[in-house]
Amino acid sequence: MTDTLDVKIVLAPQHKPRRRFARPAGMNALVVAAALLALVLVLLAVLAPVLAPFDPDQQKLLARLRPPLGFERANPAHWLGTDQLGRDLLSRCLYGLRLTLALALFGTLIGLVIGVALGLVAGQLGGRVDALVMGLVDIKLSLPFTLVALLVVALAGTDVAVLIGVLGIAYWAHFTRLVRAQVLGLREMPFIEAARAAGATRWHIATVHMIPNIVSPVVVMASLNFSNLILLESALSFLGLGVQPPTATLGSMVGQGRDYMASAPWIVVVPAAAIVLVSLAAMLLGDFLRDHFDVRLRER
Repeated sequence: MTDTLDVKIVLAPQHKPRRRFARPAGMNALVVAAALLALVLVLLAVLAPVLAPFDPDQQKLLARLRPPLGFERANPAHWLGTDQLGRDLLSRCLYGLRLTLALALFGTLIGLVIGVALGLVAGQLGGRVDALVMGLVDIKLSLPFTLVALLVVALAGTDVAVLIGVLGIAYWAHFTRLVRAQVLGLREMPFIEAARAAGATRWHIATVHMIPNIVSPVVVMASLNFSNLILLESALSFLGLGVQPPTATLGSMVGQGRDYMASAPWIVVVPAAAIVLVSLAAMLLGDFLRDHFDVRLRER
């Protein structure tokens, strides 16, 4: 009798770990595909000066409006065709992808730093400071961002640094609200109260105890906002508020080619397809990070 019970106790735990590590095969394949796509796009952007067959701003009017390979009148030297000024679309897409990713990255970092700092201050200090910060958040969320972008561009110009600043202030309020909610939840936790009772300063509590506990949701929001900033930069460039010609971004290429959609649709289709691929990869990776860091989903 005793031996039988011992055997059951030893064998039972062997079946439990199998559920913990089970993952849907389709989701794994989708995440791997998104990661590979993101890696390829980043490499293409970084190696643009090496991979681009032509100068992205070089004009060849005799070769203007040539379609991609496989279509009639295609030029074998221009794989993806040429635009209305005879510029190589492949070279412009590579350089445009490089600048678009850089703008989205720096814009995300600026919004993250501003939002996390304000969220920590509001959650830690509370009272009037909290009310002031959340009032600024409400004002930011109530203002149409396009009007804010128009005002900033009208006052500061359309330089790349200005556009980075415009993108940086686009989503800082989302980070502030998220971090403030996390801090308010952590502020009453036993380990925070123990640190406070031990004489730790607010700066020490924020940097040592709180920031490590809010990294996961902040990283998830940053990955999702990265894809949103790519679309936002494309929209601003399409409206003429982004980087000015001849510098290429994916959004500006779509905006400059909209007048030729009937006669030369590839001028718009090629950069628009690149925008879709970049946004899709960023969103899929953001969804994966959200699911990975969500404790409730991992326990199922």
